[in-house]
Formats: sequence, C-alpha cells, structure tokens
Amino acid sequence: MGPLHPWIYEYYIDPIVYDTGYNPVNTITWALVLGLMLMMVMRLLRRLDIRIDERFVLSTTPYILAGASLRVVEDADLLTAPLKYLLITPLIYFLVAAVALSALVFSWWAMKERYLVGYAAVGLFWTGANLTALFSIGTESLLAPAAIFALGSAAALAAWAVGRRLNFQLLSDRLNLLILWAHMMDAASTYVGVDWFGYHEKHVLPNFLIDLSGTALVMFPLKLMIIIPVLTLIDGGLREDPSLRNLTLLALLTLGLAPALRNTIRLTLGI
Repeated sequence: MGPLHPWIYEYYIDPIVYDTGYNPVNTITWALVLGLMLMMVMRLLRRLDIRIDERFVLSTTPYILAGASLRVVEDADLLTAPLKYLLITPLIYFLVAAVALSALVFSWWAMKERYLVGYAAVGLFWTGANLTALFSIGTESLLAPAAIFALGSAAALAAWAVGRRLNFQLLSDRLNLLILWAHMMDAASTYVGVDWFGYHEKHVLPNFLIDLSGTALVMFPLKLMIIIPVLTLIDGGLREDPSLRNLTLLALLTLGLAPALRNTIRLTLGI
C-alpha cells in the first residue's frame, strides 16, 4: 500500500503531529465524528439500561477534567512521540471516551445500583493523578486562574441575571446554567491567555474574529451568540427524549469546560 495522499497529511495528520490546531476541513470532519460517537454511545447506554440524567452528567464531569489535565501533560512535554500524539485533539477525546466507557461498564457490573459512585471516583482519581504530576513542575502565575474564574463566573452571572430579568426560562435549568458557566470560563481563559499573556487561539472562527476585533474579549459575545441558540434548539427539539438531550448537553459541556481548564492550567504553569 502506498503512502497516504498529501491532502490527508495536510488536513488531518500534520495538525496532530505538529499540534497546529484546526482547519475548516478537519473541524467539520471531527464535528461529524462527534455526532456519530454520540449516537453509538447512546445505543450502548440504552442496551445497559443506564439512565442519562443529571446525576450521570455530573458523574461524568471528572472525566472532562481528567482529559483537560491530560492534554496539559502533552503541552508540558512530559511524554514523547508517538505516545504524546494520543494526547492531542481529537485523539485525546477518543482516549478519554474509551476510558470513561470502560470505567462506567465495569462500575455498572461491579457496583450495581451504586455504579455512578465508582464511575465518578475513577475519574476523580485520574484527574488527581494528572494534576499531581503537572503541579510537581512548579507554578508560574496564580493571577491567571483567579482572573479566569472571576471573569468567567461574572460573565455567566450577568447572563443569568439578564435572562431572569427577561423571564428566559432556559437558564433556570441547572445543566444549561452549568454549560453557560463552562463556556464563559472558556471565553475568559482565551481572553486572559491571548490579551494578557500573548497566547494564540487555534480554532478557525475565534482566531479570525480576534484578529478582526483586535481583542479576545470578542469571545464572550461570540460564545453567547452560539451557546444560547444551541441550548434553545436542544431544549426544544430534544425535550421528548431526555436521554439524548442530556447526552448532547454533556458533549456541549465538554466543549466548554475542557479547553477552559486546559488553558487555565497552562497559564498557571507558564506552559
């Protein structure tokens, strides 16, 4: 079999090997793959009669934290090639999903009704191990995480207050509010990283808008312009299928919380 087509290297392999970020082609591709993965996971959980409710989403959150901190392990060059390629997006999403599903199935088999306790505990242990390894190399800035948390939380609180004032029931849902907070944290981490520390945004649309506006503050309205309509569509279109709705919300939570935590840890460690 001959070598792969140069187009494959340009749009898929090189962005992983050289960690150059996303392009329009692989962005669309990975979005489609994400949708396919959601459907496959949905079928598996239904076969196991596992309810995808708020408790399930919260129990899965430690795996988002584990994945984000594991991504920083690669940023810190604590692993070498080719193993480190598994820790670069999107491959790391497949890795974390495989570990999470394995832990979930094992906990379901071993702990019966209390399977979510074991499932969450594995994720928390994994996150703790990652953070221990990372913070052993020392910290560079404690201002960054404090600023990100304050700005992200303030932006989420402001959006919630406006929504309540307008009697916008969407943000009265706890999962929706958690997702809003996660994406405001992501916006805050991008703003602090780009405007304060000179980092560079890798995603296509945010990078274009940051260059156009001259500041990463544009991430806050951009996030709101995307998240609110998406949450509205999910809330309206999937309300009759709570499991699919919650699994979709979990994916949306991951897309906000994972980069927010990764950016925050990187800035804290000066990576």
